[in-house]
Amino acid sequence: MGLENDLIVWVSAGFAALIGSSWGFWLLLKKPKSSSSPKNEPSSAKAAPRTITAPSSKVAPEDSSIPVAVAEPSAPLGSATSATSDAQEAPKAAVPAPWEMALKKSRESLFSRWKDALSELTSSESWNAKHPLWEKLEETLLAADLGPNMTERLLESLKKDFLEKPEADVLKEKLREKMLQVFAAVPLREVKTDVKPFVTVLIGVNGAGKTTTAGKLASQAKAQGKKVILGAGDTFRAAAVDQLKTWADRIGVECILPAQGANPAAVAFDAVAAAIAREADEVIIDTAGRLHTKDNLMDELKKVIRVIDKKIPGAPHRVLLVLDATLGQNALIQAKEFSAAASATGVVLTKLDGSAKGGAAFAVSADLGIPVSYVGTGESVDDLRTFSPQDFVQHLLP
Repeated sequence: MGLENDLIVWVSAGFAALIGSSWGFWLLLKKPKSSSSPKNEPSSAKAAPRTITAPSSKVAPEDSSIPVAVAEPSAPLGSATSATSDAQEAPKAAVPAPWEMALKKSRESLFSRWKDALSELTSSESWNAKHPLWEKLEETLLAADLGPNMTERLLESLKKDFLEKPEADVLKEKLREKMLQVFAAVPLREVKTDVKPFVTVLIGVNGAGKTTTAGKLASQAKAQGKKVILGAGDTFRAAAVDQLKTWADRIGVECILPAQGANPAAVAFDAVAAAIAREADEVIIDTAGRLHTKDNLMDELKKVIRVIDKKIPGAPHRVLLVLDATLGQNALIQAKEFSAAASATGVVLTKLDGSAKGGAAFAVSADLGIPVSYVGTGESVDDLRTFSPQDFVQHLLP
């Protein structure tokens, strides 16, 4: 009977192959059923785990055949992954502050001698006005180019304050205080700023940086939304005219150029007239600075001032004396000569970043009674900065 059933099955299978697979499958289903219900999932499906994608809490579909990756936990501190991430996010080295960079050379020159002077505080010699500290401190201030008068002034004031031997930090803080008093004692020159056009004249010897300063002042005024006109008044130096024209083209302002054979006063007149006609907010005029024709130069400067005042009574409103900081005390001699020709309202110390003689700012300010208005600390437009006595002293003697 078993053999007969097997023959029936095989014959049926062959017959099913001839008439269609569906009929054959129906015959195969005649075998005993499995214990699993056809409505249930296959066992393989039951074993498939549900997965979660971090940080989402959604459950993957039950019939999904592709598992969703689970996010790996963060690597512990000190691991390679963490080290790589830290390296990528490591902060860049801090950029030194502008004043720090500007006074770097002056500070290094002063600071090395300052430490040597402070070593005298350990001396066993009796404390008095002749103590070795004062001699060393005098050498320190002179090396920073404060000049003999300013150095003596500061030392005498310190000696009165310290009748007993001071601590090093106390001495430094007191010296800073005395330096700030030098600048505070110089009254600011009255400058009318509520006028239009506001007229600025730059004076100083060739090479001090007048033309560059004019360009920087114009650029800063333009950035404030002001309409600015430049006047190329250094008619004796073709390079200065070209340089100022380049500045004007770069920052997008008008530049009044000298006609052939024109003198500085004529350019100043034309620049002021153009500023009035075009309703400009500011006009900045460069001037000549040839020392080898000193008398003629000073006469020419006086003429420039007269011409401007005739066109706009009370102008120029600001006269800036531009001095090269690298010249140190020699800049003081220049300042006195130019101040006799035109009453400067402020001083611009240029090339301060390239000089170890930043101490000349004290002498220029005190001896002339003219406040320092700006300092040049580099070549870019932003490197012309309003002078800050606090920043200057703090970074000169940190």
